[in-house]
Amino acid sequence: MMIPPSCHGVLHDWPKKQTRPKPLHHLTAWSAHDTGVIISCALALLVIVVAISLAKLPPFLAILLGAIVFSATTGLDMAKAIASFQAGAGHLLGDSGLIIALGALLGGMVAGSGAADRLVTALLSPGGRPLSARALPWCVAVAAMLVGLPLFFEVGLVIMLPLVLGVARTARQPVLRIAIPALAGMTVLHALVPPHPGPLIAISALHASLGTTLLLGLAIAVPAVVLAGPVYGNFLSTRPEYRTISTAASANFSSPGNVRQERQPSLAAAAMTILLPVALMLARTASELCLPRNGMAAHILNTVGEPFMALLLSVFFAVIVLGWLSRQPRRETGRTLHDSLPPLAVLLLTIGAGGGLKQVLLSGGIAGTISKIAESSSLPLVVLAWLIAVCLRQATGSATVATSTTAGLMAPLLATMGLSSPQTSLVALSIGAGSVFFCHVNDAGFWMVHELFGLTLKQTLMVWSVLQTIVSLTGLALCSAIWVFLAS
Repeated sequence: MMIPPSCHGVLHDWPKKQTRPKPLHHLTAWSAHDTGVIISCALALLVIVVAISLAKLPPFLAILLGAIVFSATTGLDMAKAIASFQAGAGHLLGDSGLIIALGALLGGMVAGSGAADRLVTALLSPGGRPLSARALPWCVAVAAMLVGLPLFFEVGLVIMLPLVLGVARTARQPVLRIAIPALAGMTVLHALVPPHPGPLIAISALHASLGTTLLLGLAIAVPAVVLAGPVYGNFLSTRPEYRTISTAASANFSSPGNVRQERQPSLAAAAMTILLPVALMLARTASELCLPRNGMAAHILNTVGEPFMALLLSVFFAVIVLGWLSRQPRRETGRTLHDSLPPLAVLLLTIGAGGGLKQVLLSGGIAGTISKIAESSSLPLVVLAWLIAVCLRQATGSATVATSTTAGLMAPLLATMGLSSPQTSLVALSIGAGSVFFCHVNDAGFWMVHELFGLTLKQTLMVWSVLQTIVSLTGLALCSAIWVFLAS
């Protein structure tokens, strides 16, 4: 069968047998310095854990303290360490800060206009008729994935759960049987699917293909949501101590219906706004694969599909369609946009601190140490990247910090390996999967679920930490399976 010349680019993205990672023959033997770097890194992570969990310091200060401890124990000049921290934080925020801000603006418009409410209601009550009890968890998972595309996890949770609880009461179902699929749908997207900050930062740091990562991320996200959502929710809700979680949870939620019904956008407008940034990014990938690179259409799609431009166009689209055309007063639209930005301060400082920590670790020589571990061990790169992300997540309590720091540490190694585009994307996705492994007491989401549902500590571990672990292990397993398939 003849292959269209315009689609020859597809062949370059998928590796043959000769594109296995190149060995690192230039590395020297393991030294006492490498051992010292590993010990110093472990000590720094321990300091971060203690500072956040026991001293209750903000993550930004805890990470900065950990970077100082690492510098002191490795003998790194303090002035150089501070300069490295500042450079790493500035570089990461310069790459991703504006993108995160645009994502917050889009999420603010989707939430404030009632678009998310309209979409969730339509999915959970199609045609005004309630779904069957068997179909509810699956439809909730789909709704959470769609609503979670443009929203930060915390925003999506606040929007989704009051509606989900109402459905659970109406259908007389255990709350967790309906709520766990919602939690799974949103947390999987946060870890694996652009335009969320973590995946975008990993893509930028590793120079991975946005389109390839997006497609593989969606392919991995679906089975992860199924296992951690409807399957785990059905299992957990059959246990007596979890079937009764309903009254306490309901009391902690208030109705999100603060947007007047006559001003809510149409279902089509809501769906188009939520899906627009992903559609633009996928259009860019399609143009790279099947359009002449020098053509006008490819140039336009490449421009509008770049993450910053895709989110910028989506924000303006949301302002016009969800705001002005929905008869929302312009002053109210402006206030919605304005109110979306202040909560970003803590997030951006924490993400910047993660970039600073990464740069200090690199200045201390950890990149060479990781390369030696990769060369001497039989672990695939996806597993090594996953393990590093797991360690950083356990220490910092932030998936985005774990992702950004791990991607920065792996980037020098990947640059010498000659990986194909899908392999680089798999490393980025395995980092995302590792960043959500067993989230515990130093995780803001852990306490949010704990308080909103009125759970005990043990119940929160079973509901949230185990759910996140299922997502993480499923992501690792699928990344590893695709990695082996591509290398065979």
